[in-house]
Amino acid sequence: MKNLKLVTLGIQHLLAMYAGAILVPLIIGKSLGFDSTQLTYLVSIDIMMCGIATLLQVVRGKFFGIGLPIVLGCTFTAVAPIIAIGKGYGLSAIYGSVIASGLIVVLIASFFGKLVRFFPPVVTGSVVTIIGITLIPVAINNMGGGQGAKDFGSAPNIALAFGTLITIVLIYRFTKGFARAISILIGLVLGTIAAIFMDKVDFTPVIEADFLQMVQPFYFGTPTFHWEPIVTMTLVALVSLVESTGSYFALSDICKQPVTEKDLARGYRSEGLASIIGGLFNSFPYTAFSQNVGLLQMTGVRTRNVIFITGGFLVTLGFLPKVAALTTIIPTPVLGGAMIAMFGMVIAQGIKMLSTTINQSEGNSMIIACAIGMGLGVTVVPDIFKVLPSSVQILTSNGIVAGSVTAILLNIIFNMIPWRREESKKELID
Repeated sequence: MKNLKLVTLGIQHLLAMYAGAILVPLIIGKSLGFDSTQLTYLVSIDIMMCGIATLLQVVRGKFFGIGLPIVLGCTFTAVAPIIAIGKGYGLSAIYGSVIASGLIVVLIASFFGKLVRFFPPVVTGSVVTIIGITLIPVAINNMGGGQGAKDFGSAPNIALAFGTLITIVLIYRFTKGFARAISILIGLVLGTIAAIFMDKVDFTPVIEADFLQMVQPFYFGTPTFHWEPIVTMTLVALVSLVESTGSYFALSDICKQPVTEKDLARGYRSEGLASIIGGLFNSFPYTAFSQNVGLLQMTGVRTRNVIFITGGFLVTLGFLPKVAALTTIIPTPVLGGAMIAMFGMVIAQGIKMLSTTINQSEGNSMIIACAIGMGLGVTVVPDIFKVLPSSVQILTSNGIVAGSVTAILLNIIFNMIPWRREESKKELID
């Protein structure tokens, strides 16, 4: 009976993170023009890597694993950068940058705590907000049926998109607990069912998919390494580490298990190692999923055995392409409706992080204004700095990198240089 309860709780954690886990490969794959076979493989390997990354983190080893009941999945902050890298440098550069950023995380894990001061909420909040804003156009295009679709913006597409979005909003508003936690997943399922009656679902990928498959490294090609993608993914990784740190401390409090600097370093190394393995198998970087932290708090079950079961289920599902193929039949407008909610939540999380910083320092408003303005501006007009040397364009041709660097530099100027703080105090006294 006890084992059955643990399995049930493990499935519940699986369902809570499943929508977030499959949305990332679906969005990236469709944005980069993957066919149904490639998309099925991408979803399968991502689900499997979520399980491997989770198991790496749940164990407590000498160098890896924080040993807390934590579930890992691909961070949404990586979606826009990955799409940009794929379109600008090709698929191989995506995986090269994921591997390189993971290696950098492993190397800096021991002293990342000292670097955290360069990533206070005013910086991380700005970065998360920029990333969310840059994702919205992707969602809107998908609501219309996908860029270049013959029926783009048609009434059925718009109806499906808004029907899915409204369903998610209503479930989120009028339910509590677990149902609310999987509102995105319910919206996707109901939207797809509605699309079936509108003859907008093609089951061919499910029919043609094998029952079992073996994963293989470098499925989409051998990784290549370029500076700009590596810098971009490293910034994403650092922001993800800051977010994961919050999850670590939240779980530490829930589980009444103090977290030391060595524990944090092992946790960081596990995330870096997960990214390296993900890159080798043409998957993504991985980070702590906050929705599972909330579910853990809601259920009150703190044992790591539940998360071991969740990780085992995820790895098993990775070998079942028919399950992955089921997710690829979700119509693009349905996906677009769900993406509005998901990406909007990314922006909301960024704003929430920023809301506590406005009154902390007189310069924080200027940091936020310039960082978001620069990030959004470069995203809309990417050629604005094309006259600069190529070495400098590494920092200026990508909106997320430009906005992140702006936030980091202005935070140093306004909040970390002693003379500035002393001068401000003197002005207040006068």
